[in-house]
Amino acid sequence: MKTELREAAVITGVVALAGVALGLLWVWLAPRVPLVGDVVDGNWVVYFSDTEGEQAVGVDGTFTLLAVACGLVSAVAVFAWRRRGGVPLVVALTVGGLLGSVLAWRLGMWFGPSSDVLAQAKAAGKGVTFAAPLRLGAKGALLAWPLSALLVHLGLTALFGPRDPEPHAFPEPPVHQDPNGLQK
Repeated sequence: MKTELREAAVITGVVALAGVALGLLWVWLAPRVPLVGDVVDGNWVVYFSDTEGEQAVGVDGTFTLLAVACGLVSAVAVFAWRRRGGVPLVVALTVGGLLGSVLAWRLGMWFGPSSDVLAQAKAAGKGVTFAAPLRLGAKGALLAWPLSALLVHLGLTALFGPRDPEPHAFPEPPVHQDPNGLQK
């Protein structure tokens, strides 16, 4: 049991640290939401440059798809390493995936465009388009990594994991020998 818990701790840490890669990929691949600044009655205001744009949904979708891919990769890697299931491994994948998602989300917001939208608008100038900060509108996307890792690992364990020996459905009849040495 100590070995399984130690392995689970290692898996949790490695999977959580993989959230750095997810966060950087999210910053790199997520679409930019275009904003534009304007001065109205002496005050700066910020509007969407394209009011019917779908970039904000694309930001959430990009995070979700990348997180599902990370869940797939982490589950396959853990299964290839251990070749079996077990409660500690599954819990480690789930907790590590959740921690990795949260780390990726926070890193993406940190490395993405500045969250001070008014300062960005003033720096860009009146009527000039600039990128909005990365925000995850659908917080449920944080569960994409742990759930996909859980399901993929479960499927791999069910398909390729070690099997319990099959008990005999009917016991074999006893073999009796007669005094002449013949089997009946």
